[in-house]
Amino acid sequence: MLSELFRKSSLFYLLLKIDQDLAEKARAAGCPYCGGPLHYANYPRKPRGGPDGLPDECLVRFSLCCGRGGCRCRTIAPSCRFNGRRVYWHAVMLAVMTLRQGRSAGKIAKKFQDLFGMTRNTVARWIVWYREVFPCSATWRRIRGLVNPEIGNSNLPADFVNHTIAHCPSPEEGLITCLRLLCLS
Repeated sequence: MLSELFRKSSLFYLLLKIDQDLAEKARAAGCPYCGGPLHYANYPRKPRGGPDGLPDECLVRFSLCCGRGGCRCRTIAPSCRFNGRRVYWHAVMLAVMTLRQGRSAGKIAKKFQDLFGMTRNTVARWIVWYREVFPCSATWRRIRGLVNPEIGNSNLPADFVNHTIAHCPSPEEGLITCLRLLCLS
């Protein structure tokens, strides 16, 4: 079921629309450094793990540049599609990690890794990041107060994703809810 979800273009179009809205809100707020007007200065990305044939508009990272002379600082708009500089779609990272951390889903996780061409080293780096870096991040501290206190730091992101999916009408909506919470740091 998850592999089908990531092969559907509709998920990525929906995430694009969410990112467009987030970028427009960031642009309207003005430059965080000087308060000047922000202009779009988007750049292309080549994320891995999504369906083939996505149009170029889905592969753009929204970026903003201050229009005030002397400042010209760049601001990256929040994104549900991308997780910082990582090359895989954020949704794919969450799904693979959630499956990987599920003891009974180990074979499924391996199959999912193979489906998206991830190496063991890539997944090992993600494990370290979710175990050591993410629990100390401002993003998780902000989200922590919004979720069930039974969700521990030791099994992130699996517990967070599973909890959110369990409280949404569909797995797709649960995944999108997770991504929205994670991008609004």
